[in-house]
Amino acid sequence: MSSEHPIPERAPGPPPTGTAAAPPPDEPAETPFLRLLATGASAEDFERAVLRARAEGAPAGRLAALERAKLLALRVRTELEGRRRREAELSALYATVHDLAGLRDLDAVLRAIVRRARSLLGTEVAYLTLHDPSAGDTYMRVTDGSVSARFQQLRLGMGEGLGGLVAQTARPYVTDSYFHDERFRHTRTIDTGVEDEGLVAILGVPLMLGSGVIGVLFAADRRERVFEHGQIALLAAHAAHAAVAIDTANLLDETRKTLTELEAANEIIRDRSAVIERASDIHDRLTELVLRGGGVQDVADALAEVLRGEVEFAGPDRAPAAALDRSRADGHAVRDGTDWVAAVSAGGEVLGALVLRGHPALDPVDQRTLERAAMVTSLLLLARRSAGEAEQRVRGELLDDLLDAAGRDPRLLRERAARVGANLDAPHIVLAARIEGPPGARADGPQAADTPAGAAPPALAPTPAPAPAPALAPAAAARTGAGYDAAGPVAGADRQRLWSAASHLAATRRGLAAVRDGGAVLLLPLGPGDDPAHAAREVAGRLGAVLHVPVTVGGSAPVTAPAARPAAVADAYAEARRCREALRVLGRGGQGAAAADFGFLGLLLADTRDVDGFVHRTLGAVTDYDARRGTDLLRTLSAYFASGMSPARTKDELHVHVNTVAQRLERVGRLLGPDWQSPARALEIQLALRLHQLSAAVVRPPGA
Repeated sequence: MSSEHPIPERAPGPPPTGTAAAPPPDEPAETPFLRLLATGASAEDFERAVLRARAEGAPAGRLAALERAKLLALRVRTELEGRRRREAELSALYATVHDLAGLRDLDAVLRAIVRRARSLLGTEVAYLTLHDPSAGDTYMRVTDGSVSARFQQLRLGMGEGLGGLVAQTARPYVTDSYFHDERFRHTRTIDTGVEDEGLVAILGVPLMLGSGVIGVLFAADRRERVFEHGQIALLAAHAAHAAVAIDTANLLDETRKTLTELEAANEIIRDRSAVIERASDIHDRLTELVLRGGGVQDVADALAEVLRGEVEFAGPDRAPAAALDRSRADGHAVRDGTDWVAAVSAGGEVLGALVLRGHPALDPVDQRTLERAAMVTSLLLLARRSAGEAEQRVRGELLDDLLDAAGRDPRLLRERAARVGANLDAPHIVLAARIEGPPGARADGPQAADTPAGAAPPALAPTPAPAPAPALAPAAAARTGAGYDAAGPVAGADRQRLWSAASHLAATRRGLAAVRDGGAVLLLPLGPGDDPAHAAREVAGRLGAVLHVPVTVGGSAPVTAPAARPAAVADAYAEARRCREALRVLGRGGQGAAAADFGFLGLLLADTRDVDGFVHRTLGAVTDYDARRGTDLLRTLSAYFASGMSPARTKDELHVHVNTVAQRLERVGRLLGPDWQSPARALEIQLALRLHQLSAAVVRPPGA
C-alpha cells in the first residue's frame, strides 16, 4: 500500500467515541476493533486501544488477544481501502473512456488523455509523445502541468531516455529517481529538458495499436515517488483506451479530409463543366457578332456577361502600357494587378486591348476565351478600318485641295467638309508629323525620353545637332508621300502606318489628315482655350504610342477659318514644317512643339511674328510684378545686363546700394526661374528687353 496519496475516508476531527477507553475485560478482543472498522478510524486509533489496555494493566493473555485482533483488523482495513481505491480508479477510468468516446477532434482527444492521466495518478505533470515514422523517433505532443519550454520541445530517439526505452521495448517503465537510473541511455538534450522541468519520478507506458507503438504516455512528479503496481496498471489501461481514441480520431480526421477532397474534386468538375459551357457560349456569340456586323462594344458586352465581370476595350493610349507590351510580345492575356489585359493587334500594330477588370483568379479556359475575343475584336477593327479608309481618302483629298488650291470655292469646301463631319469655319491648327529613327524604333527610346509626351519642354535653344536632313523632295513627290529622313527614304510601310494613325486621330477629332512630304499633315479644330504647342505635344505622344516609334510634330499658329482662307492653311503648314524641322535639327526628335516653344527662335519660325507675345512670355512675370507692386525690377534687370551682369556697376547705374541690387535680382530669379542667367535664357531675356524698350519708344509720344 502506498502512503504517498492516501484516500481520506472521513473528515479530520476528534477520534470516534470510545477509542480512548480500553475495552472491558469480559468483552471479546475483536469487538473494539470492529467498532473502529465501522467508523473508519485511522491506524493510530487501532494501536491506541492496545496501548490503553496495557496501561491499565490487562493480563498478558488479554493483551495477546488484543494484538492478534488488531493485526487482523488492520489487514481488513487495508483490504477495504484498496478495494475502495480501486473502485474510485475504475470509476475515473470509465468516466475517462466516456469522455474520450465523445471527442472527435484529435487535439482535443490528446489534451483530454494527458489531463485525465495526471488526475488519475495525482501527479504534478503528465505528458504524451507521439511516434514520428519519418524521423524514427518520438516528439513531445501535449503536456499538462509543464512549465519549461525546452522540455515541451524534446524529441526522444529509440532507447534514449525513459520514453525512448518505452517506445523501443513497448513495455511500461518507471523510475523513482530519473537521474540515478542507469537502465536507459541518458543524453544531454533530454537530461537538460528533464532538469529544466525539475522532474524526478517518472512513469511511462506505451500507446499501442496492434503490435505497434504510436506513442508514450507519462505521469511524473518533481520529487521521489514509488509508483505502485496498481497505478502502473491503471495508467496502462488508460493508455490502451487513449490509443483507441487516438486511432478513432485519426480515422475521423482522415475521413473528413477525404470527404473534403471529394467535395473539392466535385467542385472542380462542376467548375470545368461550367467553364466549357461558357466557352461554347462565347464562341457562339462571337460568331454571331461577326456574321451580323457587330461592333467592339458588342464583343465587350458579350464577354462581360459570359465571364461575369466588367470588360472594357481600351485604346493604345489608355491601356496599361507594361501589360499591353507583355501581352503583345507573348501573344496571350496577361495579369495586371487584379485585372487581365489581352492585346488587340494586327500586323504588328497595336489597336488597343480588352481589359477584364476585378477578376484576378481567371480560369485557363476563360483566359483563352478572353484571347479569342481579342482576336475577334482585331478582325472587327480591321473591317471597320477598311470601311473607313475610303472616308480617310476623302478627308485627305479635301486637305490636299486646301493646301494646293488656294482659289477653291469656299462654299464647295464647306459642303465637302460637312460630308465628313468637319467644320472649316471654326479655328483650326495645322500639324506636320514625321516618323523619326530607323523603322521599328520605339517611341520610348533615347530621343523620346528627353521630354514625356504631352509635357511642356523647356525653351528650345540651339544645341549641337546631327547634320541637317537633305533637301525636301520635289513637289511631285509631295502628293505621292515619298520623303526622306536622315537615314534615307522613309519606308513605305511606316508611311502607310503613319497615315493610317493620323487619319484615325483626325477622324476622332473631326479634322482632316493627308500624307505629304514623307510625313503626315493634320488639320485639327482648336478650342477657345487650346494651345497650339500643347496640341503638337499631345499628337506626337499619341502617334508615337500607337506606332511604337518616335514621331516628331510641328504645330502652326491658329487658322481662323480654313474654308474662307485656304491660302492661310498652306502658310500654316509651312510654319508647322519649319517647327518640325527645327525640332529635328536641335536634337529633339520624337517631340511636339509650336513656335512659342522655341523662344526668340520662334519669331523666325512663325509667320505671325508675335513680338508682343514673345516679350510677355519672357518678361511677363517681371512686368506684372512691377505693375502690381510699383517696383522697378525691369529697369534693374536692364541695368544689370547693360553693366555686364555686375551688381557693383549696376548699383552705380541705379544710384542704389549694392544690397538693394542683390535683393531685386533675387526677386527676379524667383519670378523668372533659377536658370534665368544661363546663356540661352540670358540671350532671350536681353532680346525681350530690347524689344520691350523699342515697343515702348514707338508708343511713347514725342517729347515724353
